[in-house]
Amino acid sequence: MRPGRVVPFLAAFAVWAISEGCDRGPLADRAEKAQRTLGSERLPPDVRPAPEPPARFDVGRPATAAEIAAWDVDVSPSGVGLPQGRGTPMQGAAVYAAKCAACHGGTGEGQVGTPPLGVPAAPKLVGREPSDSFAFGRDPKRVKTVGNYWPYATTLFDYVRRTMPLSAPGSLTNSEVYAVVAFLLAANGVIEQTAVMDSLTLAAVKMPARDKFVVDDRKGGPGFK
Repeated sequence: MRPGRVVPFLAAFAVWAISEGCDRGPLADRAEKAQRTLGSERLPPDVRPAPEPPARFDVGRPATAAEIAAWDVDVSPSGVGLPQGRGTPMQGAAVYAAKCAACHGGTGEGQVGTPPLGVPAAPKLVGREPSDSFAFGRDPKRVKTVGNYWPYATTLFDYVRRTMPLSAPGSLTNSEVYAVVAFLLAANGVIEQTAVMDSLTLAAVKMPARDKFVVDDRKGGPGFK
């Protein structure tokens, strides 16, 4: 055989081997049909375009007013959304001891023992150090607490009401939340031990770190990141 005939012969042999070795079943036939129509708008006769999705899937039911009200409990930094109720640091100490200390420690020092598997350690809640600076950007290892980092007492109420205690979030009454927040604020030296926290007095509290935060007033555009 001349050398010039080797390449055509091998190519022909490869085509024969593939055609003999491959399963020419329905899937291969459909793939061949689709390949023949590739690049055109015509689909194989047994292929249909997917129908348009319905406007509504009719899954579930409309939420009731009571269900919406149970979830609509957010509180803004200005205090909008704070509910009725009241509490003192002394009352909060009792609630904290019963429902918070097991994780956060008796004096708010942080995680007691080993947290459950997959659960992060309960953070430290009490501490004003550093009291004369806000060095968290320069030293990310600094411990953030209610006293040295949290900017608004109102959003502390919001967070505690929605997420604590960890074993039963949302189970505290409004007055219990006011009391626990009052206890934490007093323990951090933000309010007096004789103070009473309610929707008016809590909104008037100025946290030590409030002025360390700035409003994000970026408006968007090409330079916005």
